Amino acid sequence: MSAAKYYALTRIEYDQYVATLEANVKDADVLEFGCGPYGYIYDAAPVTRSATAIDLSPVAIEMSKKKAAGLGVEIDFLEMNCEDLKFEDDSFDLIFGSSILHHLNLDQTLAEMRRVLRPGGMLVFTEPLGHNPCINLYRKLTPQMRTVDEHPLMMSDLKLISEYFPETEIGFFHLFTFAAVPFINTPLFKPVRAIGHFCDRLLFTVIPFARRWAWMSLIKAR
Repeated sequence: MSAAKYYALTRIEYDQYVATLEANVKDADVLEFGCGPYGYIYDAAPVTRSATAIDLSPVAIEMSKKKAAGLGVEIDFLEMNCEDLKFEDDSFDLIFGSSILHHLNLDQTLAEMRRVLRPGGMLVFTEPLGHNPCINLYRKLTPQMRTVDEHPLMMSDLKLISEYFPETEIGFFHLFTFAAVPFINTPLFKPVRAIGHFCDRLLFTVIPFARRWAWMSLIKAR
């Protein structure tokens, strides 16, 4: 079974991620971690005060510049390490990214984000979690799909985020939703996924300890 079938589940939290960004990008100075053809920065740019995206890869930077030019949107793409931001203090109202933090030294990155965020600024990220033994087994069996710097977030990492940003809200996603994967190419996929999501929310509300077994998280912090 291809990984794409599993990632089809993640539309749930990604839609919430996008909705959060849409509510906060207007007339804001925004920074996206990670470049490439699929970032949200292209949608954000037309309504922001300024749009910036950074990546360590010059290839990703050039690819992103070409896409932005084709779309006719103004975005500043910079080759830069997220752990060592070359921006002034209080430069941004919003920092966001999808599956980026688990590739970084989290402590250093959080310190840098806190430095460059303005008072009242917000960070929004979707990130995988690292406690579920079945998911971890799948990761171990598919090393070709990983990079050596990956470290899915642990509950201790989420606690660290809340220490840097006291107003932190974490959403947890995907246990029962995996039941929808066999139905990926059928009309049953969306309803089974929706039922699974309802069951996930119920479980994570009634038994908070179970949240650590989720696959993905949505992090909102100020």
